[in-house]
Amino acid sequence: MMPLTKRQREILDFLNDFIQRHGYAPSLEEIGKRFNLSSLATVHKHLTNLQEKGFIKRAWNRSRSVELVPTRVGTRAVELPMLGYVAAGMPIEAVTGSETIAVPEDLVGRRDTYVLRVRGNSMIDEQIRDGDFVIVEDRKTANNGEMVIALLGGSDATLKTFYREHDTVRLQPANPTMQPIFVAADNVQIQGVVVGVMRKY
Repeated sequence: MMPLTKRQREILDFLNDFIQRHGYAPSLEEIGKRFNLSSLATVHKHLTNLQEKGFIKRAWNRSRSVELVPTRVGTRAVELPMLGYVAAGMPIEAVTGSETIAVPEDLVGRRDTYVLRVRGNSMIDEQIRDGDFVIVEDRKTANNGEMVIALLGGSDATLKTFYREHDTVRLQPANPTMQPIFVAADNVQIQGVVVGVMRKY
């Protein structure tokens, strides 16, 4: 499946929640109202994009005819190690576990890849919520703007967007109610870079 934009993921989540609650899909008007889109053509365009990317099916002649496409059958799943929790909020002690979790093959990174479960809501604007699973590529370096698992002081892991500013690292949350964390560069170890996110409904 092609990757979704942030807005497409929000609309897909809304469709999913709405269908689960009501047993039928929302109308274009209801989707527009939920996302403050005054133009139904804009809503229509988002749905067309979701359809082209293979996430939904629609019947053209009926309203409320959106159907979610089950995640691609035929995409092979890969069992990845589930290495515990990471904080999307204040750092928590890195907890390691020994479970595995099935991940669609197209989400798996090129290097060694593992899964962490997210605790906290500091990355909510990136559509990463408490309880989601992030797929992490095992890397010790990151580029500015990449979402990383950072180890602070050797023991506290946190999920944030990475920015190096001279000899300081800024770990930026994606939640307007939270402040960035500033740390001396030699006090931060990159554990990995996030390459995907999964949500279990």
